[in-house]
Amino acid sequence: MMNQKKTLIVLTMVSIGLGTVHIFSSPAVGAVTLESLLEEMVDRDTIARLSSPAYTCRQFSSYDRNSTEPGSPTWWANWDRSYFVRIEENNGRKEHVMMDADGPGAVVRIWATWHGPGGGQFSNGTLRIYLDKNPKPVIEGPAEDLISKGLLAAEPLSESVSPETEYRHRGHNLYLPIPYARHCKITYQTDVLIDEGARKGEALYYQINYRTYEPKTTVESFTMQGLKGAKPTLDRVQRMLKDNNRSGATGTAENASKVTLGPNGAKPVTINGPRAICSLEVNLEADDLSQALRSTVLKMSFDGTQTVWCPIGDFFGTGYHIRPHATWYTGITEEALACYWVMPFNKEAKIEIVNLGSQNVKLAKFDILTKPWKWDERSCYFHAAWKQWPDIKTQSNEKTQDHGAFDLNWVTVKGQGTYVGDALTLFNTAKTWWGEGDEKIYVDGEHFPSHIGTGSEDYYGYAWCKPAFFQSAFHAQPSGDGNLEPGFTVNSRFRALDAIPFTKSIQFDMELWHWAATTMSYAPTTFWYARPGAAWDVKPDATEAKRPVPKTVEDIIKPRIVEGAIEGEKTAVIERTGGISQIQESTDFNWSRNAQLWWREGKVGNTLTVEFEMGEGGDYDVTLGITKAVDYAVCRIEINGEIKAESIDFFNPSVIARDIKLGTCKLVKGRNKLKVTILGANPAAVKNHMFGLDYVLAVKRAQ
Repeated sequence: MMNQKKTLIVLTMVSIGLGTVHIFSSPAVGAVTLESLLEEMVDRDTIARLSSPAYTCRQFSSYDRNSTEPGSPTWWANWDRSYFVRIEENNGRKEHVMMDADGPGAVVRIWATWHGPGGGQFSNGTLRIYLDKNPKPVIEGPAEDLISKGLLAAEPLSESVSPETEYRHRGHNLYLPIPYARHCKITYQTDVLIDEGARKGEALYYQINYRTYEPKTTVESFTMQGLKGAKPTLDRVQRMLKDNNRSGATGTAENASKVTLGPNGAKPVTINGPRAICSLEVNLEADDLSQALRSTVLKMSFDGTQTVWCPIGDFFGTGYHIRPHATWYTGITEEALACYWVMPFNKEAKIEIVNLGSQNVKLAKFDILTKPWKWDERSCYFHAAWKQWPDIKTQSNEKTQDHGAFDLNWVTVKGQGTYVGDALTLFNTAKTWWGEGDEKIYVDGEHFPSHIGTGSEDYYGYAWCKPAFFQSAFHAQPSGDGNLEPGFTVNSRFRALDAIPFTKSIQFDMELWHWAATTMSYAPTTFWYARPGAAWDVKPDATEAKRPVPKTVEDIIKPRIVEGAIEGEKTAVIERTGGISQIQESTDFNWSRNAQLWWREGKVGNTLTVEFEMGEGGDYDVTLGITKAVDYAVCRIEINGEIKAESIDFFNPSVIARDIKLGTCKLVKGRNKLKVTILGANPAAVKNHMFGLDYVLAVKRAQ
């Protein structure tokens, strides 16, 4: 309570101190103000036109400053924390400058997460925002209170992600716009050590998106009293953003048809203009709904040019599973997939749903709302493009200097328009994080990206790879099942005030940096508006849309199968004198059926006995599939009480799967016993004394 009380006092004093500068001035006609930006945020028509006044959108972040040259050995440097523009002394205190930009402009998004030295509790340092070279900050207080605890605005403009995630592992987001007339500087100050890259001290990860308007634009700078005066507008905008019925769309219903689409069947709708689509709702029914969400494609053409080609599920941001959630631009329920992008056209729009799959798909709902639109020289066509890397190879990046990360180009657009968001659908195949990589966005031919981030989850508003569901107006994780385990993940980020205008081109790259060497499925969808004549490099790909969607690891990584073998994970542990035994699954080590029986934490002299069944007795040639690794033991192997290997060293500097032949063994019909005794360890081994049984292969000898 003491911290909150102190913060409120500081904010009040600061706003009074700056009152003579801004409070009593009337906004200029057509000026950019806090209220005008709030109105723009919830006016979907605005984003469908070239911006007026024109602006650029860029980003300050804590990205590792060793990333200096695209493609160079240091390009994938990853200490994306506690890097700042500079450090300066203000009134005897050391402040770390996060942002320093000339105006006129506006801060439109702040994301951050933090922790103390060594990963401990964060220090909750002080955030200060200075406007127009004024030595007194217009905003000052604990970072968490300002960004996500509602001191400036309520949810969803100020919030952290899912309450299911431990607070210190959440991403924190502030979307309240902070306009400024001439200049903006944001600093962070803490009593805890902050060193470059946080190798010892406090780690602060941050991203700040900001607009810079064309030079003669009139902008009314933010004040706390102005925020108080804007409360009616702010409250209304907050209600709109939180409304579960996100559309607010009114207009003419162009179609409400139910039809069954056979393989290669299509349902087209043509609408005459000038108008704008303001709501689109679809519901599919199929025996294999997941496959239908991917293999049923939405095609849209405006004034004779196809600008949308995308699988239904990916277009609506839910991937190939229905995961109910809502954002400002989308709404997903079991009954319908809805989107509320405004899509204007001058003469004609053609919307077509095509079944590229092999099953029948019932189009149970296909509703379109349109409204009048005055087409002019600022009007833009809506675009959506989808691409898939179905079996992309990743590399483990934990222990190597040359990390093995690489940049994937999601889309490159040439022309004039505005980038407005994306959704990523993937299936992870390893028990570890897939998204260490950063976004890199190049606008109008930049050599160095004006947006370079701190991690894929940070780009999507959360942090620390956490899998919990969350939804908000402009970012969501409908499913994080595949974040730290094999499984399905969908992330989305949609842009309003942080939309990115481009006059010549935009290139969106995302670094793929997995913590494991594996193979995964990875499919981004990108959204933008563009003037007529734009071109882009993502082409319709019916082959990939038809591809069976992965539902298990084995759908992507076909396991090695040793025919006739008894899998180690299927044997029965009947005795264990120490340690822990469990089934270990992994696609990384070429185990038969991607699993082994794993014995760990044993000590010298401990034994493990398992049973396996045989259909008939006799003499058999027996081969064991085993694992060797840096922390595996030296063991003795017995079959039915007979020693078959007096001493086998299972040490190897890296993890490998190997076969060991035990020779001829007498096996009985029914249950047979395999006993393993820990004898010690290789001198070079880590003394964890592990053992792994992949399989038992018994081949009966000819009589």
